[in-house]
Amino acid sequence: MSYAKQMTDTYPRSFNVDADKLVACIEACDDCAQACTACADACLSEQQVADLVKCIRQNLDCADVCQTTGRVLSRQTEYDATVTRSVLQACAQACKTCGDECERHASMGMEHCRVCAEACRRCEQACNDLLSAMSA
Repeated sequence: MSYAKQMTDTYPRSFNVDADKLVACIEACDDCAQACTACADACLSEQQVADLVKCIRQNLDCADVCQTTGRVLSRQTEYDATVTRSVLQACAQACKTCGDECERHASMGMEHCRVCAEACRRCEQACNDLLSAMSA
């Protein structure tokens, strides 16, 4: 059981969103931020680092957006759906952009980019799932 799940289970108020989708999204954001940070570092270790500048930038941007999104989602007291929707949309877009870039490099044999693209796709889906649950 993750800490996100433990914290939602002990939250003293009711949620304005589906708790399971909320937890899944927080966990996906945390995982994606870590994968993107590690991928950027791995890209810096590649011999053709000059060809990976865009990928490194996308990784770092995505990691920052995912980390921020996970933190915003972890705060449910006096919840603001407008802010949450905007943050989730930005995160889904950052994950799509980063995932697309990493997939290009994964197709050239960079395994760390394959792993990162997978984390980005999972996070993008979790953000979109939570967005859909919010509008239902």
